[in-house]
Amino acid sequence: MAQIVKRAYKYRFYPTPEQADELARTFGCVRYVYNKALAMRSRAYTVEGR
Repeated sequence: MAQIVKRAYKYRFYPTPEQADELARTFGCVRYVYNKALAMRSRAYTVEGR
């Protein structure tokens, strides 16, 4: 059996204040959409059992 080597790279970046604001706004939107979709799926599972 062949072994697979997995590698991870970490990069650090230093956003400007404007970029930091845009990132915060984007992540906030993503979090809202994810939580909304999760709530819809949870409700569908509870109501319909699927």
